[in-house]
Amino acid sequence: MKLKRVLQYAHDLMEDTLTEGDIAIDGTCGNGHDTLHLCKLVGSSGHVYGYDIQKQAVNNTIARLEADLLSERATIFQQSHDQIGSTIPHKDLSRLKAAIFNLGYLPGSDKSIITTPEGTLRSINSILQHLQPGGLIVLVVYHGHPGGREEKDEVLQFVTSLEQNSYSVLQYGFINQKNSPPFVLAIEKK
Repeated sequence: MKLKRVLQYAHDLMEDTLTEGDIAIDGTCGNGHDTLHLCKLVGSSGHVYGYDIQKQAVNNTIARLEADLLSERATIFQQSHDQIGSTIPHKDLSRLKAAIFNLGYLPGSDKSIITTPEGTLRSINSILQHLQPGGLIVLVVYHGHPGGREEKDEVLQFVTSLEQNSYSVLQYGFINQKNSPPFVLAIEKK
């Protein structure tokens, strides 16, 4: 057996959760890799809602989807992922099956623009209210930047407190790597 890197493991979790026709969220579009992956998983009858506060990330994501002829499977918002409840139609919120986040900053951009504990926790709470049983939230936690440790600590405190009768929470990561290696948190709704 070969241990999987955190991003591959996060994608594997999405593959195990999403099927044709599902609704999914990419809470941090970044360069569009996760959004594209989700669009392929939900198929032509599903839909992905993507969020990023940076215009560059939105443009990168739209370009990636257009290059793969999958832009009709996604709606991309240039706004915070904590606006999920007010931007996704109710009919799709009721079918929400999965969400993925890469916490931190957009690689290759302004490193002072980061996800925040407050926004991330509002997003998680909103998604948990709508997530279908068997649905999954995956958080790839990058925390080696200014502000990253605070977000990591608050998110860990929150997910640790989730009621075990309602949710299963997993942490996956490499503990012998230097420089604050990223790790995965996965929240499955029972």
